[in-house]
Amino acid sequence: MRAVRYHDYGSADVLQVDEVDRPTPDRDEVLVEMRAASVNRVDVMFRSGQYGNLPLPSIPGGDGAGVVAAVGEDVEAFDPGDRVFASGMDRAEGGTFAEYAAIPAEKLARLPENVSWTAGGAIGNVGATARTALEGLAGIQAGDRVLIHGGSGGVGHAAVQIAAHSGAEVITTAGSEDARARLTDLGASVALDYESDSLAEDILAATDGAGVETVLDHRLEEYLDLDLSVVTEGGTIISTMGHIPETNGRPLYNKEVTIQPLKMDNHPTRQPVLERLARLMRRDVLTPVVADTYAFEDTARAHQEMLAGGYVGKLVVTP
Repeated sequence: MRAVRYHDYGSADVLQVDEVDRPTPDRDEVLVEMRAASVNRVDVMFRSGQYGNLPLPSIPGGDGAGVVAAVGEDVEAFDPGDRVFASGMDRAEGGTFAEYAAIPAEKLARLPENVSWTAGGAIGNVGATARTALEGLAGIQAGDRVLIHGGSGGVGHAAVQIAAHSGAEVITTAGSEDARARLTDLGASVALDYESDSLAEDILAATDGAGVETVLDHRLEEYLDLDLSVVTEGGTIISTMGHIPETNGRPLYNKEVTIQPLKMDNHPTRQPVLERLARLMRRDVLTPVVADTYAFEDTARAHQEMLAGGYVGKLVVTP
């Protein structure tokens, strides 16, 4: 079978398409004929050697969608021919940028018939992250006010929709006018320019000075001071990436704010959250946005364009 691999750590140029053996599923695994897989920032970090060492050569890709080709002898939840989507693949054992992938059954759910392969391939990791952060950790409720930094990104655009569906008032940020307009279409009450010098004031103005109960932040080292200035007393800041920087501790203690890190590697069983995402997609409550698709041979360009940004949603690779 064909698979995208890198034999050394480095820039996107280390990615190449190889002929490799088709994997055989273990007892608890499902062999999936992949139809689409998404580019996640962590893939770039793995490939460049920033996120620990993997056995080389390595196949990138932590999520995706496809058709069940075979199942391990202990798997009862899936049958050949089922449409499925995946999240949380262990890159050390092989990723999803391949024509076939052996995926643990606990990391799969059925993909609704009304969801395309590319949409299903796009949503696994980012949807699981957004749902775990907002509903699992923050426990957002109808009437809450939620700030989502970088709403045009993969996690961000899913989080905007999930939070809006919960009945929360969603305030988000994006860099372009077109992106901000798209985010309001996806359910944001207000979409602000993250480059604004008055961003904190703009957020408070959008909430009539009250602030937000929950912040979803992927760049805590840049936005922590802002987050502390706009979060309410007893509020929660969920950090999906980045380090906690030095800051003035007074707002943290005066407001009794919780800073909650989220590391999805600590949540290896993905089937329940994927089934929740499937229900939302089946009802058209959650719509994965695919900004562009790439052939295996163009995976290096997909990695480069993911870092460049400037789009809403996800980039997807197809065999």
